[in-house]
Amino acid sequence: MSKKLQINFSSLFGLLLLALSVWAIANELHEYNYHDILAAIAAISPQSLVWAIVLTAFGYLIMVGYDILGFAYIHRSLNWRKIALTNFISSSFSNTIGFALLTGSAIRYRFYSRWQVSPIAIAQIIAFVNFTFWLGMFTVAGLIFLIHPLNIPTQLHLPFTTVRPLGVIFLGLILIYLISSFTIKQPLIIRAHEFRFPGLPISFMQIIISSLDWMFAAAVLYALLPNNTALSYLDFLGIYLLAMFAGVVSNVPGGLGVFETVILLIISRQISAAAVLGSMLAYRGVYYFLPLLLATCLLILDEIIGNRKQKAE
Repeated sequence: MSKKLQINFSSLFGLLLLALSVWAIANELHEYNYHDILAAIAAISPQSLVWAIVLTAFGYLIMVGYDILGFAYIHRSLNWRKIALTNFISSSFSNTIGFALLTGSAIRYRFYSRWQVSPIAIAQIIAFVNFTFWLGMFTVAGLIFLIHPLNIPTQLHLPFTTVRPLGVIFLGLILIYLISSFTIKQPLIIRAHEFRFPGLPISFMQIIISSLDWMFAAAVLYALLPNNTALSYLDFLGIYLLAMFAGVVSNVPGGLGVFETVILLIISRQISAAAVLGSMLAYRGVYYFLPLLLATCLLILDEIIGNRKQKAE
């Protein structure tokens, strides 16, 4: 009976993920007129689109490092193909739908539990991955905001006029984390949950992988901006990180609306709003829509193979 219930729950969860993916895709398309989508894509050169797709592929490949490091952190091993499949589907859903602690965590639990990874180990990996995600943001944004600060739009209602104070705060947090990883060997108990700092090598790898993830994501949108833009990549990287930080903190799926607003507020004086919107629309299609579409296909294939195996048993 318990096995039957487990099979039914697994199938139900798979259907729920498929429904969420369809909703996310429909939501992405519903926000814009069909003709606007075609016009925005047509205005971007094929070479720029190819570069954006290549950079997206590298970005999602780098994300696999989150889970590989997570397994190293808990001193467990798993076939890298299984890790890559789980990470890609999880990242595609959480990036587009948002609420990563729910969507990404549920997908990781679904796949890793199938391969005899314990619930406690899965929870540790999930916490590790989500924490690593922020380390890259704080590191790259901290450096860019400190070295090359930009003015904060008054519409954001932040207590700073430039991002430099944010840079100091972010780098301070990273420094505290690295010092703690080096000096604190005993686990910390936070709200009845045990937290153990990784060793310094893993901490450095967390920062490197997450930083590369953020830089590749920004490079995708930068590649889709008009070729005659005067913005350098480093200039744009700071704008992108501020916009993405606002979008992530808002917890709106994919930062939809918040991300675009911040970008437009800052660079619409240098690039026409129509061109910026067209680039961001193509960015969402390449960086969010295409991976989600592929992840949905992989999820359907996984369901078909799983059902066949169940019937064979």
